[in-house]
Parts: sequence; structure tokens; C-alpha cells
Amino acid sequence: MSVKAFELVSALERIKLMSDKAKTQIECIEVCGKNLYIGTSDCFIIHYILQESTASSSGKVLFSSEKQQHKYLGVKKPIAQLKAASALNRILVLCDNVLTLLNMFNLEPITSGAKVKGVTSFCLNENPTCSNPFSVEICVSLKKKQVQVYTVTEDRIMHVKDVSLNDQVTTLGLDGCHICAAMTNQYCMINYKTGDIQDLFPYNNEHTKAIVKRIGKGDFLLGGPSSLGMFVTSDGISQRPPLQWSHDLVSVGYVHPYIVALNSEFITVHSILDQQQKQAIPFQGGCLLGDFDGRIFVSSSKEIYALVPVAWEKQIQALLADKRVTEALDLAKNSNRTGVSKEKFLKMLSRIQQQAAFIEFSLGHFSEAHELFRSGGVDVKELISLYPRMLMSSCQFTRSVPPLHDIADVNQLTKGDNSKLTEYKEFLQLYLEEIKHMPVASGNEQVIDTALVKLYSENKNGDLLTLVAIDPKCELADSAEWLEKYHCYHPLAMLYYSHRDYDKALQTWMRLISGELNDDTFPGLDFVVEILANLNEHSLVWKYVERILQIDQEMGVKVFTERSASEEESDKMAPDTIVDFLHSFPLAVVFYLEFLVFQKKLQREKYHTHLAVLYLDHVLKLQKDSTTPSETIDIARSKLRHLLQVSDLYRVQLILGKAREMNMHAECAILYGKLEEHDKALKILVHKLKDYGAAENYCLVNAKDAVYKRKLFHILLSVYLDPSYERRDILIPPAIALLNSNVAEFDSIKVLQLLPEHWSVSILSHFLSRSIRRSINNSRTKNIERMLARCENLSVKHGVISLQKEPIIMTDDRLCAVCKRSFSDSTFLRYPNGIISHIHCAKNPNICPVTGKLFSLKKS
Repeated sequence: MSVKAFELVSALERIKLMSDKAKTQIECIEVCGKNLYIGTSDCFIIHYILQESTASSSGKVLFSSEKQQHKYLGVKKPIAQLKAASALNRILVLCDNVLTLLNMFNLEPITSGAKVKGVTSFCLNENPTCSNPFSVEICVSLKKKQVQVYTVTEDRIMHVKDVSLNDQVTTLGLDGCHICAAMTNQYCMINYKTGDIQDLFPYNNEHTKAIVKRIGKGDFLLGGPSSLGMFVTSDGISQRPPLQWSHDLVSVGYVHPYIVALNSEFITVHSILDQQQKQAIPFQGGCLLGDFDGRIFVSSSKEIYALVPVAWEKQIQALLADKRVTEALDLAKNSNRTGVSKEKFLKMLSRIQQQAAFIEFSLGHFSEAHELFRSGGVDVKELISLYPRMLMSSCQFTRSVPPLHDIADVNQLTKGDNSKLTEYKEFLQLYLEEIKHMPVASGNEQVIDTALVKLYSENKNGDLLTLVAIDPKCELADSAEWLEKYHCYHPLAMLYYSHRDYDKALQTWMRLISGELNDDTFPGLDFVVEILANLNEHSLVWKYVERILQIDQEMGVKVFTERSASEEESDKMAPDTIVDFLHSFPLAVVFYLEFLVFQKKLQREKYHTHLAVLYLDHVLKLQKDSTTPSETIDIARSKLRHLLQVSDLYRVQLILGKAREMNMHAECAILYGKLEEHDKALKILVHKLKDYGAAENYCLVNAKDAVYKRKLFHILLSVYLDPSYERRDILIPPAIALLNSNVAEFDSIKVLQLLPEHWSVSILSHFLSRSIRRSINNSRTKNIERMLARCENLSVKHGVISLQKEPIIMTDDRLCAVCKRSFSDSTFLRYPNGIISHIHCAKNPNICPVTGKLFSLKKS
């Protein structure tokens, strides 16, 4: 595929020497700056000055020439080769197998007469090993099957090295210490410093002209068999695919990134990036082509032309117009950018990438477009604008000028194909998701989020809820319209909620709860309850909570019970206000009072009494209904008993009166216990309920201390042994079991006074033996404690006597060791180490205030 990389411009129309009759032909040329040197077939060297200019009207490059002088070498042989050494102001001339030095400006030979004979060809080292800036390195091939390396100065050609070969070299190239040489039918790589010779590949000199062209550091291009251009490194390997050249190749030049080749009919241009031919320029009678400091000149026998590069920007735009994106990008990244600042180049490259991105997008190459959109930094609005109505309505966006593309919208690209349209929308979604948190999205967050909301709502994407719930940047009105259009009601409510329009959000959720609207993503009533429980706008809470309670009281009361502990107190959310409101919801008020009593642990009599009354009424209601299962009644009564047991704040007499009316004996026992009427409570447990274990547990639960515990067990024993009870005989076994219990505690003497006289000792043997052991143990323990106290007393007395044994003499000049002041009264403090201080100066009587030594009054 072609691209116009160069234009052929005449540089020198015809050369003229002494007269028009002179049959002069061009044999070689050399260009150095503005200096053009021509070597002719009749042994002349002609020097011209070339001036390059640009036509103001057409913008084309024009050349004008002015002849400076010429020089006849006098051997009547053609000039074979010219090379300028600008650092030395010298030009190297090969004529009649003799290499000589001339002055660049007057073409006179140097006075030293330096020359090398027997030379068939030579080349300059553009990657010299010598660090001297006022010398050049050259390599020459000789007739005697040798190559030699020389260092050239202003007046001398100094021999450095020679390498003998098996065959004569026809042409060669030099890079560093490596010589790439073409012999009669073989290419080889020579390291002149080590003398190593590496054969590369053969060629047929009858069909292939030997070509060696250095194209970069350590890189050569060789003319290979079958019209192939072979790339070879100085290590003797090929790292690029070969070029396919035309037949009868004459000469080759290189200006990055193009290889320019000449044959008798055409000039062909190949890219080194993809090895493809990019341009072919007809040129009859071409005999020479060379690159000189980044410029390419080509000549016939009489005329010289310049191949002027077309601006790389124009080349790239031409490639983009042909939708050759890869070639355009490769050219942009590898083109010769001489004179362009890095900042300007990056800006130009970015625009090229943007253009390429839209081309790939139009072709449906989404992965390539994705990368180019991102790397080129395309304004995301430019992309979204291709999708009808995806750009938010308030966005005043104008597409890039000059335009980056010629796409009207994606409908133009899909042409009614819904599957393709879906692919384009999926691409947009993936691209927006990726760049959303990247720097390229900066300033476009609202545009991106709005487009994503629209895309998600269309395809019911699961990420829609996350997008609208967590800090959405989308435009509210535009997004809400789209969500409602596609029946995404729960995300719509979440969008309102995220934008703090709580009323509209709750209205939408209530319509979903009532069934007026339908959305499978809606979590249900518990979700709305959680929202209301965390809502600080209390007026809205009261507006919607009643409807929630009408649907489910147990769920609805969580609006009040699951509120944040850090919420500021408000009269609208005061417990009294809530309890008053919940009176019309019997289940809800119970749940809320349970929350106040058991979770918040509010110590207010009205809440505890209210809850107890509601519990009691509920039990009575269940008992009156004959169809109520006994398990249900038991559960209700257990809740009531638990409250009566753990709470001390309710009005006991009120509850007791109602409990007695309904013969609720277990509850009455608890209530009598709260009134400390323990005999009544225990009589109920023993006589009415016959629950002896509960009676024993009652004594343990209500015991405040050991004395009170003993008192309760005596009361229980008295109940068991009550002579007025008609069926007292059945209470003898539990009474004996109580006496023998390990948890019960008694005063043995009082127990013996209570026991009936007719009970035998054998019945009481276990109790009596245990009582005797306990009495003896208590007596011995008391004796031990008394003796220990006596020892402690003697120890203290001994300490006092020891301290008082030595007198302390206080005089008027005796000073406090802490404050250094005299003692004004007779009270003072003396430490065991002799330090004396005021009472108020001694912070700790066990620590010396001067030395810090710790004393202990306890004796081991």
C-alpha cells in the first residue's frame, strides 16, 4: 500500500564544464552542508553551492545552485568515489585506484601529498573508535585481497590495521571495529581489532549487485539473492525480516524510517518498520543514489535531483485517510522529528492517536480503539457524543475543531443492526468503567456517571445499584428520567437518596412496597425500615413510619429501636413521644417497651410498669381463649415472670392485685418476694405449686447476704413444718431433704427448736453430724484467728517499744530535713533512718522524703 513519503525535486539540471561539447557524465557525488561535489567521468571534480528554499505560494522546496570551482586531476580516469570530512575541511577522492586528500574549498591537493594506492573502494567510520575529534577513520579495500584501516588528519593518512582475506573486496561498510565486506560472491563480517572473520551468506555477482549500507549502530543492509535486502548486525545475525527489492538494483540510501533504492527505472521506498514498499517514483536512467546528513540525492548521468521528504504529519494523515492505522502510528512514533520540541511532538502524537482511535472505533476494532482512546487522552465527551442521548442534557459540548473523525453517531456505523449497536454500547460501558478513576476522567466525572447510569439501566446491569448508591456524580434529573423509563425504580430511589432528596426516595420505596411499582432488585420492607432508622430528618420518619407499622408492626418498630446511639436527642424521638404514638399498635408498643427496659435499661417506673401490665394483659387474654395452645401461654407467662424477677421498678401492688385475681401463683410468689413477704411467697411455692426445688431456689435468689440467706431457709423450714397445714405429713420428706441440702444454711439450735419432738435421731443423724462438724470447725477457726490477732498485737507492741527505746532530742536549731525550717510545735515525724520532718512535709510515711528509701512497718 502506497504513501507519498518523498517528492522528486530537481537540484542541478545539467552540469557544464569547459564547453558544451565536453562529454561529461556524473560518476559520483558528495553533499556536505550546502556544498555539492560531483565526480565526473573525465576526471573532473566540480564544486557547487546548493541553496534550499520554499516557495511562498505552493510551499514546495526549491533548489538553486552556484558553481564555485572545478578541479581536473589529470589522469583521464573517472572519479570513482568522493567523501567529505567536514571536521578536517578535506575531501577524500578515489580515482585510478589512488585515494588522495583535497581541500574542501579550493580543491587543491594537500602539501604533504598523502595518498593510498591500489584502492578499489573505501568508506568512513560513522561510529569511530578513536576519540580525537580532528581525525576520521576510514577503511579501504585493496586489489591485493586486503582491507586496511587508516586514521586521516588534515595532512596525513596514517595506517592503523590491515586484514588479509581470501578474496578481493568489491564494496564495504564500517561501524566501530566491524567491517562488513562484500567479496566476489560472499558477504562477511570482519572484526579488524581481533582479526575474526565471519561468513554471512553467498550471492551471485552475475545477477546481484553487491550492496553494503550501514543504517545504524551495529546494523547493516546488504543486497542479497533473489532481490532481497538482508539486515545484518555486527554480530552476524539478522533481527529484521528482509526487504523485497526490485531487480537490477543500482544503489541504496537510508533516512529513518525509510530505505530508498534505485534501479534503472524506479526509485522505490520501503519502511524499515514493516519492510513494506510505501512508494515508487519513476526515474529513467538513474545511476547514483546516496544519503547525506539525512538528505537523499539521486542522479542520472547529467542531472541531480533531491528526494525531499514529505512532512511526516502529511504522511500520517494520508495513512489515516486510508484507514492504515498501524502504519500511521508506527510512522508517528519512529519518524524523523528534527526541529520539533518534545512537548509539541507529544501533543501531535496525542492527536494522531485520537484520530486513529476513532478510525478503529468505526471499524469495530474495539480492543485497539480502547487502548488508543486511553493513551491518546480523548475527551470522553467526544466519544459519548456519538451515542444519541447518552451525553447529559445540560452538557454544552462542541466536537473538536478540526474534527477528529467524520462519524455522525453510532447509528451511522451500525446501520440498524441491533447486535452491532449492543456491541458498541458494551464497548462504551467497559471504557467508561476503566477510565472512571483515572486522571483522563478528571473534570468529566458527572458526564461519565450519567452515561453509565443510562447504559446500566438499559441492560439492567447489576452494578447500577452500586453506582447510584455510593457517591454518584451523575446529573439527577437526566438520570432519574432514564431510570424511570427503564423501570429501575429501586435504583431511582437510591439515586434520590444519594442526592439527599429523601422524600422522593421514600415515596418511590413506599410505592414499591404497596405493589404500585415493581422492581426485582428491591430488597423489601426491611430495607426501608433500615433507611428510616438511620434517617435524621425526623419529620420524614413520622411521615412514613405509620404506613410501615400498618404492614408489619414487628418490623416497623425497628425504625425506633435500631436508631444510632450517636444520634442527637430530640423531642420528636423522645421515648414518651414514641410510646404515646405506638398505643394504636399493640405489638409494636410491647417491642418498644422491651427495648427500653431490657436493652437501653432505662430506670423509669412508668416503662417497667407499663410493660408488666401489657405482659399480664396478654397472658390473661390468652387464658380466656380456650383455643390457645398451652405452650403459647407458658411462653407468655415466662416472659412476665422474667420481667417481674429482674426488675425492681414496677408497681408491685398493682400487678399483685391482678395476679391474685387470676390465681397466677408463680407470679404472686415473685411479687411477694419483691415486697419481702417471704413467708407468703414460700407458702405459695410449697402449698399451692408444690415446687420444692423452686422454693429452695427462691431462698438462694433472694438472699442478700449469708445472714439473710439463713433467715430465708429458716422461713422455708417453718413452712414445711407448719403444724396448721392440713397435709403437713407430705412435707416431711422435702423438709428432711432441705436439712440435708449442701446449699442450705441453718442455725442448728433454732432448727432443733422447730423440729417436732417425735422425730427420731436417726432421721436427723445426717443433719446433726454435719452441724456438729461445722460447729467444731467454726470454733477452731475462731481460736486460730484469735491467736493470730494476739501475735500481731505483740509484734506491734514490740515495734513501738523499739522505736521508743532511743530518745529524740529536739532543740531550737533543729530544722526540718525537707523544708529546712524550724519546728513551731511539738509534733513531728521521724523516719527509721533518723530523718526528721514536719508532719505536712511528709507526703508518704513509708518513704523517706530525702533519700527516697522505702520503709515497711510490717515485720516478717
